[in-house]
This record gives sequence, C-alpha cells and structure tokens, in this order.
Amino acid sequence: MTTLFISDLHLDPQRPEITVLFGQFLDEEARHADALYILGDLFEAWVGDDDPSDAGAFTATKLRALHEAGVPVYFIRGNRDFLLGSAYAERCGMTLLEDPSVIDLYGTQTLISHGDLLCTDDTAYQQFRAQSRNATWQAQFLAQPLAARLAFAEQARAASKARYGELVNKGMAETIGDVTPATVQEWFAHYNVNRMIHGHTHRPAVHDEGAGRTRIVLGDWYEHGSVLRVSPTQFELCTLNSN
Repeated sequence: MTTLFISDLHLDPQRPEITVLFGQFLDEEARHADALYILGDLFEAWVGDDDPSDAGAFTATKLRALHEAGVPVYFIRGNRDFLLGSAYAERCGMTLLEDPSVIDLYGTQTLISHGDLLCTDDTAYQQFRAQSRNATWQAQFLAQPLAARLAFAEQARAASKARYGELVNKGMAETIGDVTPATVQEWFAHYNVNRMIHGHTHRPAVHDEGAGRTRIVLGDWYEHGSVLRVSPTQFELCTLNSN
C-alpha cells in the first residue's frame, strides 16, 4: 500500500529525457500505487487545453492508461499550468482538486498544495496570481489565438528568469523564493492538520515545524525525478534517475 506524490516536472520539449523518465515512472512504479497525486507544474507552460505539444499528448496517453489500470490520479494546478482545465483533465483521467485540499492519507489528515500560496512574502507574485486566477482574465486570455498565447508564455518565462536574477543579485532569492514561515503555521492551525505536502520551491526536504507538525517539500524534475512514497506506516522522499 503506497500513495505517490510528485510535482514540478516542468515537462518541456527542451528536456525530452525527463518526459521519457516520467513515462517510465507511470508505466512501472505508479501502476502498483493506491493513488498518484500531481501537485502542479506538470508542464513548463500550459496555455489552454488546446495546447498542441507532444509532451501534452504523451502525458495524456500515459495518465489515461494509468487511470484505466485502476489507479486514481489527482491533480492540483501549479503556477505554470494554472490554465489546465476540465477538458484536458478528462482526457488524462485526472480528478482536479482545489488548492489547498485536505485528504485522508491512511488515517492521517494531510494538507496538500502546489505551494505558491505559501510564499506570501513575494507580494508581486501574489498579486499576479490573484489576477490570473480570475475567471474573466482567464476567459479573455483563452479567447486569444493559440499563437498569441504561446508567445505570452515565452515572454512570461523570460520575465520570470529576469526577476529571479534580480532577486539573486539583491540577495533576496532565498527568502522571497521560499515559503513564509508564519503562513505555514497559519495553515497548520486553520486546517487543523499535522502534516503538509507541497512543491513549488524546488527545495526537497522534510521539515519539523514543531508541535508534532511535519512539512514535506517535493523536489523538481529538472535533472532527475523526485517522488514521495507514503505508506500507512512511513514516508520516503526519493530520487529517480533516468536509464
């Protein structure tokens, strides 16, 4: 009995080996799981469910096969794929979850999230996040031609890299790019849980947050895979290597 958690794969044509590794993971280990949870940023960018990328098609085929093999797949949108909608989720056989959500994980109430909502010190990002999750904003964006949306995604990625460089130069990347400790404690209290699982920060670790509370941060898939395996009695944060 094992439930698997992954996030921040950032599947992209420029790193086809990671897409292959993900496919192998779905075909092999995931087939034996009780469930698979994907906590956002499955793709480097997602501009709508009409996205024509090979990675999108490959992933849909693999996830649908996993679903049809009897393994439930759950998905929380990330900051790169927040436009992933019900049409693509249906194509994959995924169940979309709200961010955050509380799940019963072998008897332990567990809060799961992509993780960007915890980074409240990054006020500029939180403002953009609020704007881009607005239904009117999304409808206007998705009404644009596909070419325009793809161009916007490229510009957004370039702007994100430039901003990160500025934060590094100012010595602020470590704090602004990580979760805000006070917000973490607020979430534990508000949702009345002692375990939290999230991604987004690309800083895999198991944190003792005091008072019997544990926060598990999933790793990214830029150079290798990262998966959290949870059983009724233990959990393990592991690295996956491509063949």
